[in-house]
Amino acid sequence: MIFMKKALRISIEKLSKEPYASVICYPKPTETELGKRLKELQKLGIKAIEFRGEKEAFNLPILGKGCVGIVVIAYRNNEKVALKMRRVDADRSGMQHEAKMLRKANSIDVGPKLLGVSSDFLLMEFISGSLLPDWLKKRRGKSLMKNVLREVLEQCWLLDKAGLDHGELSQASKHVIIDENNTPIIVDFETASVNRKPSNVTSICQFLFISGLVAKKTAKTLIIKDVNAIIEVLRRYKNDKTRENFESILKVCGI
Repeated sequence: MIFMKKALRISIEKLSKEPYASVICYPKPTETELGKRLKELQKLGIKAIEFRGEKEAFNLPILGKGCVGIVVIAYRNNEKVALKMRRVDADRSGMQHEAKMLRKANSIDVGPKLLGVSSDFLLMEFISGSLLPDWLKKRRGKSLMKNVLREVLEQCWLLDKAGLDHGELSQASKHVIIDENNTPIIVDFETASVNRKPSNVTSICQFLFISGLVAKKTAKTLIIKDVNAIIEVLRRYKNDKTRENFESILKVCGI
């Protein structure tokens, strides 16, 4: 992974200074909010934050930025972790829902491990790797691609079986990381729900095999010629989420 700026490791004692305070309380800090958040970080055991990554906030490199939160590297003692910080202007009052969804995913061995949660922060296992589209851009052998994509689908099958809908896998470019051991990890459960009908397998197949740049890449490598056949087995699976119908998807996708 290529980073735009030199990494900066800042101790928690210095986070009250700018521009760090504006990132901790993105997009606009107040003295009260900053004080509250620094206390939360201390309770979570955070000793320092490392500003590094391909995204940017207040001219500082970060791992990610979305409508709900900012993601950075943090250190809990000597352990490198991922820290998601709720934006001050986010449309939710806390991080508890996402923590609950990630905890449920973890119970079936899906997602980065949940390490801690507070009102404004979510502490997770740090995954070093590449987003799936970036991983696919490199020259990948057919066998390795098949193994990785099969594992992605297997994880989606587990989520379907558990009744947990990720919610964003039809546009999964930022939601699957391939780690340094070529193991895929599904991330970002902020919009996940147990109250919707789960559609993880059908959504990820739409992304991987049916439409978009990633689907073109996989179709070329796996020599997929009949997309209509994939659509047909997905339709059967949507109506009856049996293991047999799931394995029919794997077969028709050539994985």
